Amino acid sequence: MTAYAELQTTSNFSFLRGASHAEELVAQAKELGLSALGVCDRNTLAGVVRAHAAAKKHSLKLLVGARLDLTDGTSFLCYPTDRAAYGRLSRLISNGKADAPKGECHITPADMLAHAQGQILIALPPEELSSAFEAHLTRLCGLHPDIYLAACYRYQGRDRERLARLAQMSARTGAPMVAVNDVLYHIPNRRPLQDVLTCIREHVTVQIAGFLLASNAERYLKAPAEMTRLFKGFEPALARTLEIADRCQFSLDELKYEYPDEPVPPGKTPQQHLEDLTWAGAQTHYPNGAPDKVKTALQKELALIKDLNYAPYFLTVHDIVAEARRRDILCQGRGSAANSAVCYCLGVTSVNPNEISLLFERFLSKERKEPPDIDVDFEHERREEIIQYVY
Repeated sequence: MTAYAELQTTSNFSFLRGASHAEELVAQAKELGLSALGVCDRNTLAGVVRAHAAAKKHSLKLLVGARLDLTDGTSFLCYPTDRAAYGRLSRLISNGKADAPKGECHITPADMLAHAQGQILIALPPEELSSAFEAHLTRLCGLHPDIYLAACYRYQGRDRERLARLAQMSARTGAPMVAVNDVLYHIPNRRPLQDVLTCIREHVTVQIAGFLLASNAERYLKAPAEMTRLFKGFEPALARTLEIADRCQFSLDELKYEYPDEPVPPGKTPQQHLEDLTWAGAQTHYPNGAPDKVKTALQKELALIKDLNYAPYFLTVHDIVAEARRRDILCQGRGSAANSAVCYCLGVTSVNPNEISLLFERFLSKERKEPPDIDVDFEHERREEIIQYVY
């Protein structure tokens, strides 16, 4: 039996198109024995976060990507091979949404190519395999080295002929043919739900939808054995799914928070600057010297902040609060941050740690593996000023 990785999967984060949750798709892919699963929602990366969590739970390799629907009517699956390429894909989609009305995303072929370094692009052929599409694909193959041609079994009576024509187009253009199944749901009985989503999207009822609806219920995840049967005679197209999966080494686990370095004076590290601000704030709050209880708390907190490298985060919050104070804008830190002596000395919160029993671990601990949550309220009449300052 030939192994197989599904590279064209749409989740419910493709609005009114996908009829299954990312978690359902991942669980079904694992049960079917797929080698990997690629989630590629339309002009968005929204579905990959839940898919990533589910893939880790089920020990399944996840390919993070997006389907790019371009302004010229063509579409490509885009899979970044590394962290830098993922950043380019994120910027491409962000720019496309910023340049379009709300709910739309305008990406041109030139935009895609400008961000294509490190990306694997899989061209999705139109229903009619025209010479114009072939010419366009040939041109793109000359501009980017990693373009493939998707082949999908449509169950329309002439699929073998279509696969053969795609294989010939692949040979002429230089874009290797790769098998996909254009998945919209994880199991066949989700087809009625997908029909309803289509009707909502097209503003029609099920009774009059007609050819707007899919002609069959085959847009579900299929086992490797079934894909092998469908693509008999085109086995290299199946093997390429594994090649692509092997090349896509990016994981969302590589992402981490990146904080501004602007609040740090030249010649100082973020940790040094944070410690200087903290002890200066302690001197302001306790002119006669900080009590031993507070000193012990500050030393403990600063050591943990250094160990977790969160100093830039605290400096960012301090910078925003300090600007609000400078503009005489009312603001107040609240929530679990009140358990932090450092936040008090920075002026973020107003609860004197010498007068209460702090539970710092409620605010920050090594086990959480993520920065603490510092909530700050600003007076609503002037909140926009602070938002603009952040920008």
